[in-house]
Amino acid sequence: MHGYELRKRLNLMLGWGRVLSYGSLYPALKKMLRGALIEETATTTTTVSRRPRIVYQLTEAGDAQFQKLMSEVGPTAWEDDTFDIRFAFFGRTDMEIRLRVLEGRRSRLQERLERVQKELAMTQKEVDRYAAELQRHGVESVEREVLWLSELINAERSGEQQAPGTPKTSQP
Repeated sequence: MHGYELRKRLNLMLGWGRVLSYGSLYPALKKMLRGALIEETATTTTTVSRRPRIVYQLTEAGDAQFQKLMSEVGPTAWEDDTFDIRFAFFGRTDMEIRLRVLEGRRSRLQERLERVQKELAMTQKEVDRYAAELQRHGVESVEREVLWLSELINAERSGEQQAPGTPKTSQP
């Protein structure tokens, strides 16, 4: 794909919470080019005024690096900065790895939730109404994500192919 299409697809995959800028995309593409993880080819255009688009293609080394990164299940796999990206590519990940990443993310969020709830109890009297609402909103967001992760884990363990929270269709 060329850069514009790649950015558009990645932004669609990652959802509204993450927007990949050109300022992030093109330096990353240049770094992958230097590492021989991708290669570029110029395509011809039909109009005289347009520059040829550069199309990027994954190399064998790039695919191997992608597979290696997707098989890692340590703490970086479930941190806030990387979990969404990992999750977007779960379709190309082994079930055991998916489970370990989901369980790690859930465990990390549960630890965070316990810590925040303790801090909330201590600071509740010291903050105004709006700060308290913001704290409550944060706690509820983490609680929802923990529930969502638990549903995903249960679905993985039971072998369900359907996403949790979506209605099941009856088979004819």
